[in-house]
Amino acid sequence: MRTIAALQAVVTANPPVGGPTAAELDAIEAEMPVISAEVELLDVQISLLDRPASELDERRLRRARRRVLAARRDLLNSATAQTGGAA
Repeated sequence: MRTIAALQAVVTANPPVGGPTAAELDAIEAEMPVISAEVELLDVQISLLDRPASELDERRLRRARRRVLAARRDLLNSATAQTGGAA
């Protein structure tokens, strides 16, 4: 009888030790406005799941979508400025 063994090493055998690096924490901090705006948009969308949207709800939804787009734009612009701009 032949033994069956995995040909590749297990991917999650050695989890990273020590937590996130300073660079990873800086990247998360830079993305926090986008994350917060997306959470706010999700909150608005969840609140509208079980009822029809009123005019006020539609306004809240539009504002939340605009905040997400503005936060993504600002993040992209800051990343472009840090790398020296687009060619």
